Amino acid sequence: MAEKLKPVLTPEEIALRVRELGKEISRTYQGQSLVLVGVLKGALVFMADLIRALEIPRVEIDFVRLKSYGFSDTSAGEVQITKDVELPLKGKHVLIVEDIVDTGYTLAYLLEHLRLHEPASIKICCFVDKKERRKVNVPIDFRAFEIPKGFLVGYGLDYAERYRHLPGLYEVVRKE
Repeated sequence: MAEKLKPVLTPEEIALRVRELGKEISRTYQGQSLVLVGVLKGALVFMADLIRALEIPRVEIDFVRLKSYGFSDTSAGEVQITKDVELPLKGKHVLIVEDIVDTGYTLAYLLEHLRLHEPASIKICCFVDKKERRKVNVPIDFRAFEIPKGFLVGYGLDYAERYRHLPGLYEVVRKE
């Protein structure tokens, strides 16, 4: 089965929205410190651009890595932490940076896990929100884009570890 990539968002559209999102987040955390917790590997590109768009006096970064998809395009149904945060989060404002939120299972698991660290607050920022696929209600505080359907790649999102390097966002269209 071959794949074709259909353009969804240009690099310019993404850059503009990430800058706007950076300003929105900066207003929310004006004068405060913030810890960004990126979800590897997909959120890496988005988080790197988002950090540069923030106007906050102190931003710390950390990462978690969760296993839930493997090499499939549907959720495996269980979540496992393969890399945990290293920074102390107690009493700090935390912003989870996620590439894509669909069913919500993975993010709900991560929220519960990070609450054990007793942060002052936890908010969620995602690059792509697929609200119509939500099975678990998770509060998305900041979203770059809401895209209802399609298997998306590029700008850090992958399919079996391919296509992360693409600067735009694309839908994978399978051809028989």
